[in-house]
Amino acid sequence: MSKMPITIEDFPFKTFDKVRYGDTDRQGHVNNAAFSTYLETGRVEFLYNVQNLLTADNASFVIVSLSLNFVAEVNWPGQIDIGTGVTKVGNSSVSFYQGLFQNGRCVATAETVIVQISEHTRKSSPLSDKAKDFFTQHKLTP
Repeated sequence: MSKMPITIEDFPFKTFDKVRYGDTDRQGHVNNAAFSTYLETGRVEFLYNVQNLLTADNASFVIVSLSLNFVAEVNWPGQIDIGTGVTKVGNSSVSFYQGLFQNGRCVATAETVIVQISEHTRKSSPLSDKAKDFFTQHKLTP
């Protein structure tokens, strides 16, 4: 995705996560591995809303690609605001662009591709029209 000015307000879906003391490392900032957990919080809350199930029966989403760019340190204590938006909707896949923010400042961005798979065959499975419509409604506008 091309570089674009990013603020939390740019994203169609927003949530947050708490920075835990256990997320920190010897350097006194949040360890890089915790960033993936924050991104996961954003994806899971976006994808698995019980009032709007997106997966087909006996299907689930798996990550096939994750590119994470660190922009700034994150410190404890605090909160991480997570923005999630869709950049592309395929037949069985969806591409996301996410931003992580602390105190209004972008600290990381990520591009993720997920694929819906059949839990029986473990192969890709087409997205429903309902899921495609939902993802299209949450596209980021450059």
